[in-house]
Amino acid sequence: MAEKKFEAALARLEELVKELEQGDLPLEQSLKLFEEGIKLSRICNRRLEDAERRVEILLKDATGKIIAQPFDEEQE
Repeated sequence: MAEKKFEAALARLEELVKELEQGDLPLEQSLKLFEEGIKLSRICNRRLEDAERRVEILLKDATGKIIAQPFDEEQE
């Protein structure tokens, strides 16, 4: 599977979840969709980790030096 953009991978993952939640698929098809979902979730996770690293790199201290700071969403 070629690397997908985050938004496309997430949209497809949401479609797969809806299909699987309906519960009316044959076992083999459910397994195939589940496997695709796992691959997509890994792609999304990798993209999010990359974005987090980029945010950390871009944060600067008062002297203008670039310092890594963990992203804390509760600070907002």
